[in-house]
Amino acid sequence: MSKRIKGIKGIMLSIVALSLVFTLAGCGNKAAGDASKVVILTNADEEAVASMETALKGAGYEGQYLFQSLGTSELGGKLMAEGDKIEANLITMSSYFVESAQEKHSMFKDLSFTTNALDSYPAYYTPILANTGAIFVNTAVLKDKSLAMPTSIKDLTKPEFKGLVSVPNIMDSSTAWLLVQAIISQYGEEEGKTVLHDLVANVGPHLESSGSGPIKKVKAGEVAAGFGLRHQAVLAKEEGAPIDYVDPTEGNFSLTESVAVVKKDDATTELAMKMAETIIKEARKDLITNYPVALYKDETVSDIHKPAHSMKFVKPLTVELLEQHQQFFKENK
Repeated sequence: MSKRIKGIKGIMLSIVALSLVFTLAGCGNKAAGDASKVVILTNADEEAVASMETALKGAGYEGQYLFQSLGTSELGGKLMAEGDKIEANLITMSSYFVESAQEKHSMFKDLSFTTNALDSYPAYYTPILANTGAIFVNTAVLKDKSLAMPTSIKDLTKPEFKGLVSVPNIMDSSTAWLLVQAIISQYGEEEGKTVLHDLVANVGPHLESSGSGPIKKVKAGEVAAGFGLRHQAVLAKEEGAPIDYVDPTEGNFSLTESVAVVKKDDATTELAMKMAETIIKEARKDLITNYPVALYKDETVSDIHKPAHSMKFVKPLTVELLEQHQQFFKENK
């Protein structure tokens, strides 16, 4: 091979090598750019995510974050398994999962801003929204079936309600936990076993995997009564559906979803903290519209959104307690 050909081949190989270097450098810059974005993992529904995104964009953070929605069980599993190694910088999640993950991994930073929350919360999280449980009924079906308006969860265990009740399944939906808390709080575990068993017997095929399943069946007239989220029934009634809502004598229990910042030793953590503050101080005006529970000072909700029997479970809500109540549900349904 001539020296000239060897020289040309050497130049070509050099060009290829340089091109590869520049290509890899470009990929590295892109990766670095993506890495600088705040990754937000959430179990919130679409309306809540939309409210948070509106607030973040309004504060000038568009293009600086990535939202990913996961189911409660999936996100909870990641938190418990991965701790601060999780890809998220910011999470919004059911508060009991946040507390359990913090206890196991100490994975969240204390919030650096003042929240002005009405209740006391740990320093590392603050709620973005709350959901409250209640009974709701289809008034037209009640009339057609000559059923009396129920006033308690126990009323739904009466023989005349057989096949006419819908509730969520605690194995799939945290909304059902509000139901189980109410039963155990009022009746204890012994009598509560009978109440739950008789209730699920009346439910029959109307045990729903989604927390919104019961209100859909009640609105459609497939059943006369259901248990689920109170604000959904209030909205349905305001829209003119033949729906009414009942605050059960066993109590209206609530679950909160909260925001927390994952401990990461980089600049993204500081940005995540600013976004958490924006969600609390700017998104709440929209969140409280869809989830009408006052959580912070100076927040107000109309009287129709104030449950008559607000209660808190006697024990702290944790993943372990949820698992105990899931077992209670499985054994007695």
